[in-house]
Amino acid sequence: MSVLLYLSELMIPFVVFFVTGNGLAAKVPVYDSFRRGARKGLKTVVKLAPAMVGLMIATGTLRASGFLDFMSVIIGRLIPEEVFPSALVPLGVVKLFSSSAASGLLLDIFREYGTDSYTGLAASLMLCSTETVFYTMSIYYTSVGIKKTRYTLAGALLASVAGMAVSVALARWMMS
Repeated sequence: MSVLLYLSELMIPFVVFFVTGNGLAAKVPVYDSFRRGARKGLKTVVKLAPAMVGLMIATGTLRASGFLDFMSVIIGRLIPEEVFPSALVPLGVVKLFSSSAASGLLLDIFREYGTDSYTGLAASLMLCSTETVFYTMSIYYTSVGIKKTRYTLAGALLASVAGMAVSVALARWMMS
């Protein structure tokens, strides 16, 4: 294990020296290329900032307003607890917007139900089986300048719902 830790600490310096060395060997102005790339990166960050701020505000609003708890109650009445635990509803909704906020909800689920419980296992699998749809779409489409997303949102939401359903079914199978 200590060998892997040692190698992982060497990877970033190795990559930096490798790229710089190859650039120098190819007689590329390495520092000028770095500056041009950094300038383009900063322009991209400025272009993406409004989408990021909007997503952070949306995620915070959903959590603070009690909307997620409201959705849990409604879905809990529509879908039996054995089919889909209502505690996972906020996790599934927040994951569509922010993976880090979903990780915070996951820790709340772990505290309440335990990490080895059916709900804890299903929540862990759910975070691995779903994507931050709105975050990903806003970042990718904003950076490229695409305005019409066509069927991307519907397909991504369908894939996330499938991931949620399979994670719950897999957790149930693993616990039995």
